[in-house]
Amino acid sequence: QVQLVESGGGLAQPGGSLRLSCAASGSIYSINVMGWFRQAPGKQRELVATITSDARTNTADSVQGRFTISRDNAKNTVYLQMNSLKPEDTAVYFCNAETVLLGTTTTRRYWGQGTQVTVSS
Repeated sequence: QVQLVESGGGLAQPGGSLRLSCAASGSIYSINVMGWFRQAPGKQRELVATITSDARTNTADSVQGRFTISRDNAKNTVYLQMNSLKPEDTAVYFCNAETVLLGTTTTRRYWGQGTQVTVSS
């Protein structure tokens, strides 16, 4: 129905930068909120940032001032620019989209498969 494909993860040094992308495709009528979550080994999944269709954002305190979320509505794509990376940012990053499918009025949440981000010297 809806597929989310993430890209851009990898290895970065402390203080470095990475940019994640997540493209949604399928039977999409509209996407309300898109977001990024992360899960480190042995920890629960946590919110990183979200963005609405009219570009209102919400960013976790732990990444405020370092990470920036943005989206391209025409491409159904959300981005996460990560600067000043720290070792504690190491995690699998998942994108998420609250989507209304074609021919329906129901909002459903879809998840990507995750992309590994490792911050290490």
